[in-house]
Amino acid sequence: MAPAEREISNFTLVLFGANGDLALRKLFPSMYELARWGQMPDKYRIIGVGRSDIGHDGFRELVREAMVAHAPHIDTGSGHFSDFIQSLFFVQVDLTTVEGYHRLREEIRTGHGREGTCSNLLFYLSTPPSLAPFIVRFLDEAGLGGKSPSCQGWRKIIIEKPYGHDLQSARELNVIVGEVFHEEQIYRIDHYLGKEPVQNILVFRFSNGMFEPLWNRHYIDNVSITIAEDFGIRGRGSFYEEAGLLRDIIQNHGLQLLASVAMEPPVDLSADAVRDEKEKVFRSLRRFTVESAREHVVLGQYDGYRQENNVASDSLVETFASIRFFIDNWRWKGVPFYMKAGKNLARSLTEIVITFSCPPQNFFGPPESCSYTANQIVIQIQPEQTIAIRFGTKRPGEALVTDPVFMKFDYRASFEKEGMTPYHRLLVDAMAGDQMHFIRQDSVESSWSVIDSIKSSLQGSVPQPYAVHSWGPETGF
Repeated sequence: MAPAEREISNFTLVLFGANGDLALRKLFPSMYELARWGQMPDKYRIIGVGRSDIGHDGFRELVREAMVAHAPHIDTGSGHFSDFIQSLFFVQVDLTTVEGYHRLREEIRTGHGREGTCSNLLFYLSTPPSLAPFIVRFLDEAGLGGKSPSCQGWRKIIIEKPYGHDLQSARELNVIVGEVFHEEQIYRIDHYLGKEPVQNILVFRFSNGMFEPLWNRHYIDNVSITIAEDFGIRGRGSFYEEAGLLRDIIQNHGLQLLASVAMEPPVDLSADAVRDEKEKVFRSLRRFTVESAREHVVLGQYDGYRQENNVASDSLVETFASIRFFIDNWRWKGVPFYMKAGKNLARSLTEIVITFSCPPQNFFGPPESCSYTANQIVIQIQPEQTIAIRFGTKRPGEALVTDPVFMKFDYRASFEKEGMTPYHRLLVDAMAGDQMHFIRQDSVESSWSVIDSIKSSLQGSVPQPYAVHSWGPETGF
């Protein structure tokens, strides 16, 4: 499906980590489809950067083979694909030394007859976080930075998560990147923000008059956010030993979903207006102490994690977290936000459940109970893309017995055309200069402040074991 067209100038995309898993599985298929849909400009180049000495032709063959393996629906024999492949180039660079960046600059300047491509540059860092400081500094030394470019045109940089590993490292990275690029040139990407159901939360809340008046502590009893995966760490033992579930999932995906649900209406739909409101939520999140963390946080580790490759035999790294958050502001004071996320859980599921308060009197069950008729809004992000409203209704028959039923909206059933993937959407946003669905510097630091308060409060604690394909430790919320 071709998205709505936005004018995009001729440019060069420079992809660091071009032969990595993310690039080969997600980025190149997305870029090809955008080109086929007419969402790339008339003249563009994609320059892959990596340590391998494969040259332009070797790189093109690598991408072709990746398309066959990971995107079999793409016709690699078509004319469209041939045109795309000829737009790919490769520069061998040792990312930790400056010499290769001068070769990259010369390749960019060559342009190969594609006017404008050497003027407008979009850098994409699909690399480990430890390499980001080297890349940014050496881009600047080679005259490719955003603040002091050696040629005209715009500069933008996309940086993949994780953005640091704690508040201090995030601040340090923000300083380094900020010395070379202006904040309006920086696109910190979290692919969850490109998902259609996540972007629809804003529309669902603020375009429907029947929901927003009830969206507060007076009518909502609690909010539950689940990010469950039915698989383990998939060979990423070294990464997970450094990160853990809190840093890998909660700090970015989880808190971004929470902010989308809890934010105030923005003054307009500009990127900064929306991100201002999300930042207010992060600042209002109650930080954890040793006492409150023990009461409101449960960490777990799935059975067998310590036997994974590159995992310590006595590892205390969490693969599960169940957290009760509180937002200390006027709208949400006293309303618990439950968040559960984990690896090797019973099923893969990402959903948000808003549970409303019970009626003041229950005529159809025990007076002190809400029974099973508590109204809910269930926003499922994956595997389905649905919004369901749960309410009680009379069961057919003479007796006044209530049953819960659902009214459900399904994206796939309601719209014939298939929507764009998160990487389709976020790549187009970055090319067009729209930062709404990218994370701003202050929100990165505020979210790390929340996570750091949990980590420091529970330092040295032993995560509770849980069975593979269960829903986590029994003591989880």
